[in-house]
Amino acid sequence: MKRQPDRYGSFSALREHEAEGVDYRIRIEDRSSRVVVIAPHGGFIEPATSQITLEIAAESFSFYCFEGLATDRSHHELHVTSERFDEPMALGLVSKSPIVVAIHGRTDRGDPETSWVGGLDTALRDLIVQALREDGFAAVARAKGEALAGTAAGNICNRGSRNAGVQLEIPRCVRDTLVSDDEKLRRYARSVRQAVERHNRILAAD
Repeated sequence: MKRQPDRYGSFSALREHEAEGVDYRIRIEDRSSRVVVIAPHGGFIEPATSQITLEIAAESFSFYCFEGLATDRSHHELHVTSERFDEPMALGLVSKSPIVVAIHGRTDRGDPETSWVGGLDTALRDLIVQALREDGFAAVARAKGEALAGTAAGNICNRGSRNAGVQLEIPRCVRDTLVSDDEKLRRYARSVRQAVERHNRILAAD
C-alpha cells in the first residue's frame, strides 16, 4: 500500500491549521551539548521514536521531539518530510550542534529487523552500525541513492554546524519491541550513545 503524500510541505503551513497542545507538541531541551538527538516525527506520527530519542539523549545530550498527539490520525497528516522540516526551534538547536542524530520510524518493508543508518556523517554512521551489530541488533549503512538514506543536504539531520549528521530508520517491529522491553531499549540506546560519544571524542581531538 502506497503511503499518502504529506498534507503539509512545511511547519509554517502545518501551524496554520493545527493547534499546539491539541494536535501536536514540541519537547526540547538544550543542554549545551555538542550532540543533539531529534525525533522530527515523534509521538503518534512515527510511534516510539520519541521514546528512543529520549533514551539515547539520556542525561547528557540535547534533544528535540516534534510529536503528534492524536492516536487516530494518519501518518501523513502531521508528517513534514525531513528535507522540509523547518520548525524554528529545531533549526536553532540543530544549527549550532556539531553532531546530529535523527530518529525515524520506517515500515518493515519485508525487513522487520534491520535499522537503516544513513546521513552525510558517514564516519558516525559506520560507528553506529558497528555498535548496534556488536550488541546484537541488525543494522546496515544506507548510501546515497538508496531509499531513506538521509543524504540530502537539506535533510534536518544534515543541517548541523558541520553540515553532516546521521539518520536512523528503525522498522516498526523493532520499535514495538523496544518500547515493550525496557532492557532492550536501554541496550539499543546505549549502543547508539556510545558510538556518538566515541565520534565526539575523535572530533574534539582533531
